[in-house]
Amino acid sequence: MQAVSLLRLGRASQPAVEQACLEIKRFQALRFRATYPDLLHNPRYGGAASFFLRELYGEQDYAQRDRQFARIANTIARLFPQAVVETAASLAEVHALTEQLDDSMARQWLAASGPTVQGRYIQCWRMVGDRSARFRQLKEVLHLGRELDRLTRRRGLRSLLRMMRAPAAAAGLSSLQGFLEAGFDCFSGMKGASEFLGLIESRESGWINALFDDDAVTCETKLHELLAGPSPN
Repeated sequence: MQAVSLLRLGRASQPAVEQACLEIKRFQALRFRATYPDLLHNPRYGGAASFFLRELYGEQDYAQRDRQFARIANTIARLFPQAVVETAASLAEVHALTEQLDDSMARQWLAASGPTVQGRYIQCWRMVGDRSARFRQLKEVLHLGRELDRLTRRRGLRSLLRMMRAPAAAAGLSSLQGFLEAGFDCFSGMKGASEFLGLIESRESGWINALFDDDAVTCETKLHELLAGPSPN
């Protein structure tokens, strides 16, 4: 989280880079929505898919939550069970890696050219490179999902989380508390996350490989068609 804070401070003094980062996050959120309409509108998986979009692939300002994460080492371990602490740490790892990659993309965005957002995004993706970091990011997202799924199997944990609202608020961890409660409820409602996470892994792996390996025009066409949605019958 210290690394994330430094990235944010660096962009604060460079408005063009900050704006580029917001554009990239906005595009990625649109791509996620377009990739998973079936999950987002599925009675079983819709809550978890929306949770992932909001917490992992969204364009919101996570500064308040980041500040709370920065106090994890000396606060959260005294309040939350170990399993919850590990889940919060997984989220921190996902967020830190995502911010690092988005920051690198933003700095390339200013130098990229092209008439379409899709083409520009592909250029930036390939200029940043680092396929291993992209797959590590996906691995951490899946690990976080499995951690949340595991939490739902612990009897009494939902009641414990509810009881912890007041002490968490007093400790300045209300945003983290809200994340944990929302994640618990979304994953608990699925009654098992294996199929959901398997679809995330398959589709995200496909996009990572396409963004690196496909002919640029072919990849841009795929993104354009995805964001345009299905053709009317």
